[in-house]
Amino acid sequence: MNEILKLEEVEKYYGGKINLTKALDKVSFRVDKAEFVGIMGSSGSGKTTLLNCISTIDRVTAGHIFMEGEDITGIKGNNLNKFRREKLGFIFQDFNLLDTLTAFENISIALSIQGVKAAEIEDRVKAMAAKLDIEDVMNKYPYQMSGGQKQRVAAARALITSPSLVLADEPTGALDSKASRYLLESMEKLNRELEATILMVTHDAFSASYASRVIFIKDGKIFSEIRKGNDTRKQFFDKIIEVVTMLGGNLNDAL
Repeated sequence: MNEILKLEEVEKYYGGKINLTKALDKVSFRVDKAEFVGIMGSSGSGKTTLLNCISTIDRVTAGHIFMEGEDITGIKGNNLNKFRREKLGFIFQDFNLLDTLTAFENISIALSIQGVKAAEIEDRVKAMAAKLDIEDVMNKYPYQMSGGQKQRVAAARALITSPSLVLADEPTGALDSKASRYLLESMEKLNRELEATILMVTHDAFSASYASRVIFIKDGKIFSEIRKGNDTRKQFFDKIIEVVTMLGGNLNDAL
């Protein structure tokens, strides 16, 4: 498989000599094209810091992060903006849609910035909307949509430019159980049909069970890793719960 992302001995420190905190401690792993990888860990485990470093929102203290073979830890200025715009797609817990734009406009804005022609933009947005079952909200503003619809619009926006990697930060955190299931099934479908490469940070075992592989973080280090393989989602969920238990996490928080 083609390697999309590789982390080598990544470390991240916060604070000074007196109150130094090691948020990431020699983290190494890789993600191949078309993988759907979950990152799990309790609050303070380092999973959000890890996502911030991969997204270049934060800089590593030591180690290297490679995206499609390019060391992104040294990218600066306009090249950094270009990298984020062209290589990454983001799905946030709080949607981050622009309130003054319709769903269609929220999704299409990234294509407009890239200079894609209007006719092509319309075709691509309609195709993505059909895949995520949000065709009926294309002319609606965020305040007119449910949480699940807003998150699927956000997912469409993240995927419309065909980024190398989609980063999802607790994407079901603001959704009810029905909307969460619908979103996760949609993400799983897009991963399968479009070969979208997804890295999802979550504390929720149900969400993680939709991934093909889950990496567990504890105290800034990789604690364990499991793969779904031929397991059913229920079997994989049970395995995730077993690891969460070994981590010492609160099982109620994981469900």
